[in-house]
Formats: sequence, structure tokens, C-alpha cells
Amino acid sequence: MNFDLQDLSGTFSVTDIVIAMSLSFILSTMIGYVYRATHRNVSYSQSYVQTLVIVGMIVALIMLVVGSNLARAFSLVGALSVVRFRNAIKETRDVGFIFLVMGIGMAAGARFYTLASVAGVAICLIIYVMYKFNWFHLDVQRQVVKVQVPAGDDYSEGIRDVLIRYTSEFELVSTETIRGGALTEVFYTVRMKKGTEPGELVAALQERTSGQRVTVLTGYDQTDL
Repeated sequence: MNFDLQDLSGTFSVTDIVIAMSLSFILSTMIGYVYRATHRNVSYSQSYVQTLVIVGMIVALIMLVVGSNLARAFSLVGALSVVRFRNAIKETRDVGFIFLVMGIGMAAGARFYTLASVAGVAICLIIYVMYKFNWFHLDVQRQVVKVQVPAGDDYSEGIRDVLIRYTSEFELVSTETIRGGALTEVFYTVRMKKGTEPGELVAALQERTSGQRVTVLTGYDQTDL
């Protein structure tokens, strides 16, 4: 029995479709599990991981449809150009995973099965090793200090004195008025001295700012805001 789908492309069979789609599904699922296992931040999205699997299979399908037909390739480019994505990517590594499943899907759809398998497994191993051994980690923890003070009065000297006492370094990031100009809100990035607790810094700043609200955000560089 002949399973060649001559009406579609004349270049692939049912076996090619099954292998390409199955391989892209297996490898994309593996990538999804690696993403989940190595995710550090708080904004984990099940929908995003499911989308990785879907994208890998869709790209494999597109590669099967396009084949070596140049006219079909240009038609697909024109059709896909109308698609617009509004969701912002919070982490740079999320973009890397999208490109990874696209590359795996392209390789599987082009019937480079060995390339897709070896590259998928190798890259996932590299990602896991980087996560396990914490490659390129910079152990410099900084905090964000947000201080609200009444508008019209100069509290900068008092705030600076407190920061000098409780932090090893600090930098003014921004100043803005809030509540219709009744308060001024200032942001600092600081590096607290060893043995200093955030609560001590908050209490000292409130003494200098007439009891206004003070917020210390610790670990902001590892948290999605």
C-alpha cells in the first residue's frame, strides 16, 4: 500500500509525518520539563511551558508543509506576518527556550532527526548543568529602598546619614511626587552592611522622615517585578 501524500508535497510520507511530529513533541516536552526544573523566579507560567510544546510541533508542521517549495515558503511568511504578540517576556532565558523549541521543530520538520535529537539532548544537559552549578552567578545582593517624605521639606541629609550608617554603598535612582504633590517618594539602591537587618534600616529612616512609609525590597534582582 502506498502512503505517499502526493497531493500535498510529493516529498514526504505518512511515516515522515509521524516521526517528525512525534520527535518534535518528545523533544519539546523534554525542554518544557527542563525549563520547569531550572526555573528560579516566582513568575512560573504553565501556559508558557505548554506553548513551548505547541510551538515545537507547529514549526515541525510548517517545515513539512514548506519542504523545498520556495513559493510555499513565501506564502507562509506572508500569512504569518499578520500575527502580533503582545505578551512581554519577563526573562531573557524564556526567549532562549522559544528559539530552542523552534530550532528543534525546524530540524525535525526538515527530517534531520539525528540532529534534532542530539542537539536537543545536548542543549538541555548544558542548561541543567548551568543551573546545577550556578554558572556566572554574581554574589552581589542589593536592595531597593523606597522612602516617602512630606513635600517641601529637605530630608535628603537625614536619609543620607542613615544610609551611610547602615549600608556599604547606596545610589539615588529616582525622585517623584505622589498623592497630588503632598509627598515626595525617593528610590535608592543600596548594599547593606553585614549583620544589618532591613527592619533596623526601616526604623532608622522612619525616625528621620516623621514616621512616613519606608519600604526595603530585598532580592529585587532575582524577583520579577
